[in-house]
Order: sequence, then C-alpha cells, then structure tokens
Amino acid sequence: MIKKILLAVSGLGHAEEMLKTLREIPSIESAKVTILHVVQAQNTAATMTTKWENGGKILANAIQTLNLDPSQVSSILREGDPKDVVCQVADEIDADLIVMGSRGLKRLQSILSNSVSQYVFQLSSRPMLLVKDDIYVKRIKRIMVAIDNSDSAKNCLKLALFLLRDIQGGELILANVATDLGGKKSEITEVSSDKNPVLAAAVAEAKSQGVQSRCYISSGKPGEEICRLAEELNIDLLLLGSPDRRPSIAKSFVDIDRLIGSSLSDYVRVNATCPVLLARTIA
Repeated sequence: MIKKILLAVSGLGHAEEMLKTLREIPSIESAKVTILHVVQAQNTAATMTTKWENGGKILANAIQTLNLDPSQVSSILREGDPKDVVCQVADEIDADLIVMGSRGLKRLQSILSNSVSQYVFQLSSRPMLLVKDDIYVKRIKRIMVAIDNSDSAKNCLKLALFLLRDIQGGELILANVATDLGGKKSEITEVSSDKNPVLAAAVAEAKSQGVQSRCYISSGKPGEEICRLAEELNIDLLLLGSPDRRPSIAKSFVDIDRLIGSSLSDYVRVNATCPVLLARTIA
C-alpha cells in the first residue's frame, strides 16, 4: 500500500526524523524513498551557485541521517517553486506518501507566508504526513483514526491497519466525535462498539487483520475534539480523511475556500500535538 515515499527536506531535520520512525514499521520498511530538496531561483548567479551547493549538502546530510540501503533511496535537487515542484515530483515517481515538515501556521498565515506544506496538501490528492517543528516524534505504536461513515474515514482506517498489522503491541484507537458546534465538550469515554454501527464495522475490520483496537467517543467542535483526544490518549500518529469536493476542472488550483474557511483538516494540521497523516479522498 505504501511502496514509494517522497521525503521533502528543508535542512531542519524534522521530516527526516519522521521518516526514520516510519521505517521502523515492518509494512513499509522496504518502501523506496526519494529525497527531494528544492532550490528557489535567485537574483544573481553567485547566489544561485551557493544555493545549489547548500542544497546538495542538505540532501547528503539527509541521506546520511536516514542510513538507508542505497538500493532503496534516490535524491533529487531541483530548481523552482517548492510547492509546485513537490507536487510535480510526487506525480513523476507516483508517490504513495509525501512526508514534509510543517511550521504549523494557521490559514491566513499560510497564505501570507506562502506555506509549502499547506499548498501541497491543497494541490495533491496523495496522502501527506506532516510533522510540525514543535512536536516530538515518537516510535509509532498507537495510531488514531477519526472515524465516521465517510469514505475518507474508511480510507484512513485501511491505511492505519496496513501500518499496524505487523507492529508488535500496536493499537488502533477509533475516535468518534459527535458534532456540537456550540462548543460544549463532553467527557472522553471509552466504549464498546456493540451499539455503534460505525465503530462496530471498524472494530470488526481491525479484528480480521489481527489488530487490537479501542473505541472512544466525545462531543464538541470536531477539530478541537480530535486534537483533544489525540493529546489525552497519547497518540503517536493521527490519521484524518479530507474529501476533495472540488470539480475536476479545478483540481490543479488551490482551494481558496478551504484555505481561508473552516477546514477540519486545516485545524487539526495546525493544532494536533502529534504527527498528522492527511489522506485526501475524491468525493
């Protein structure tokens, strides 16, 4: 399910640390990795030469840090606008997963500062794993899926089970949030799946693949509740589906409404205290 990973590096090391942790997961330890660094155009040839040299060093350091089998890793140094180049290379190699660092900027800040990770998620339909600068990357054992009856949530469930199936002691946390836009929060409650059809189907699927699972429910504003659950349950990796509702003609353009509007995935991307894997599903 994940055979090709695109790792976009900036030299800060956060994305590299995330990939090292991912590579400990048996189901993707044999995945091929392409490491990408993008050099933006400069005003002078001398400055451009320096940027190319620094870019080469960033790639070399990333390769050394990851310590991968040479047959499983390749590197690309390319000039251009990072957000465009990341999407282009992901398409070129047919990446199953994009891994990037993120500054965790809010929506308007993302637009004004030309946030690469935010724009890549808007422009790409590929799963994308974001790791913010201010979080600690832990060994992955507890994966949480925000579960409901949507296709995007079901897609996340499949991906979570793919990751967990060979992790010794791994645990799937299924979180079902009842929406209360008034912001009234309930207690986080562990429940049996018996009386909840959505949870019951997910638990049955997990059991069929030999994955241990636990179910939790709460109510409140969905984005806030998902982040609260992830923090209080000490989650190592959060999976969240994000349907792409744009018409086909607009797939190559940034979804401005999502950038400046109320987007669940955007809220979680900014506020979650663990790495977030966003899986876009075409609606």
